[in-house]
Amino acid sequence: MLQLADVKIDGTRPFDIRVRDERFYKKVLGGRELGLGESYMDGWWEVERLDELVARVLSAGLRNQVRITPEIIKTVAWSTIQNRQSIGKAGKNAAHHYNVGNDLYKLMLDKRMIYSCGYWKNADNLDKAQEDKLELICQKLGLKEGMSLLDIGCGWGGFAKYAAEKYKVSVVGITPAAEQVKLARERTKGLPVEIKRLDYREISGTYDRIVSIGMLEHVGPKNYKDFFNRCKQMLKDEGIMLHHTIGNNRSVMATDVWIDKYIFPGGVIPSLAQISKAVERNLIIEDVHNFGPDYDKTLMAWHSNFTKHYPELKDSYDERFYRMWEFYLLSCAGAFRARNIQLWQIVMRKVRTADTYIAVR
Repeated sequence: MLQLADVKIDGTRPFDIRVRDERFYKKVLGGRELGLGESYMDGWWEVERLDELVARVLSAGLRNQVRITPEIIKTVAWSTIQNRQSIGKAGKNAAHHYNVGNDLYKLMLDKRMIYSCGYWKNADNLDKAQEDKLELICQKLGLKEGMSLLDIGCGWGGFAKYAAEKYKVSVVGITPAAEQVKLARERTKGLPVEIKRLDYREISGTYDRIVSIGMLEHVGPKNYKDFFNRCKQMLKDEGIMLHHTIGNNRSVMATDVWIDKYIFPGGVIPSLAQISKAVERNLIIEDVHNFGPDYDKTLMAWHSNFTKHYPELKDSYDERFYRMWEFYLLSCAGAFRARNIQLWQIVMRKVRTADTYIAVR
């Protein structure tokens, strides 16, 4: 099967696999992506360029060469029957990933701690790519001094701080992750920014602008319609909203089982079809901007920072965590490189809006 992707066992090229434990074969054939990820975490195989290996495997369609496992069937069935992103579960899902430790994220991310895809059109480093992304969003939203802005899934407050400082808007940022709230409040102190530990279903009020950056992946297919309806209710009649999200080429109810188990429990990447279906008759999709390849560059920059600073993190994160985190960052980079997943910025307004929206790039 690996020959279909031009990958060799114990080959000499950077993307060739070197098997350290013979149990690797049974683990992968019996568990697909879960087996591949767990066997890497256990040190059963090595590869110099994991990102390039994954890009080749996905481009060659090797996932379809291995039978669907009981674990995959269980995850999909559970996601179809249950709402795995209810208020109670959403908080736990967020805590699993975003409460891993602010020390890790401070060293891995850019200076503003923006944990989403950068915009590399005119950038040659991570800080510039993230600043350009924030500026792009502000321009697409048409921010003006005195406006009110709701930031759903505000992270560590990077965008809220940027928008408040540069565009003089007042911001309400919400996140269910306690560690993010604590640091976001520290970073936005003295600005017209209010950070609240809330789920999007608990927020109220009306706003001139609404933004979500890397949040839609946590909403879940069963909640898309409710999410956008709530956004519509909170958006003023002449308002604009922007959703920055990883995008799926197909509509699914659950994510990769390894990612679901170890990285983002309950996370699901939406398709354009799912988003369109959720907003039809209620909102106008004014603009869809795809710059998925930029996430490849962003993830590789995060990986570079993570490996460079890992000696400072060793006391808190063991070798198995290191291999898990490396597999997460590099396999995702490979998925974007293969165009298996996308990155969209989607601008929406209310149906009654009459004027023409001019898209910014």
